[in-house]
Amino acid sequence: MSTEDTSAAAAAAKPAPQLNIRAQITRALTFTNPGALKRYEKTPTIAVNINVDASKGGENDYIVGLKIDANAKSDAEEVYSLSLDYAGVFNLTNVDPKMLEPILLVECPRLLFPFARRIIADITRDGGYQPMMLDPVDFVALYRRELDRRQAAQTADATVN
Repeated sequence: MSTEDTSAAAAAAKPAPQLNIRAQITRALTFTNPGALKRYEKTPTIAVNINVDASKGGENDYIVGLKIDANAKSDAEEVYSLSLDYAGVFNLTNVDPKMLEPILLVECPRLLFPFARRIIADITRDGGYQPMMLDPVDFVALYRRELDRRQAAQTADATVN
């Protein structure tokens, strides 16, 4: 048996990685609506901020949070603001440790996003406005920015020391 055959057999014998969603929850939701019942001549300007976090929840369980903040303003007047902290409990098995962080910070939020998007659309519609339909989020780009931020922080720390 060649080394190539041995490698293929070892790869075939290794169990496939699995990602299972155990639960999804709204950890916190606030909607402030000072512009209720007012008429605005202009469409409000909306600023959206999205953050992702992950923590260990058990042996193979991880809690991944998706935090979305949005503020709508018309001229200098606040129309509404919302903050959603939506989370999922994910069970990961047979995952290469090098792939754990990208799965937690890219794939898991990608699975949570449509549900968080719906909650935001519903709450803004129920607040008396057009539903806020968030555009799809490039979680790979967010993850790369986080890696760049970490690298810059390490470089700054190395420079100081």
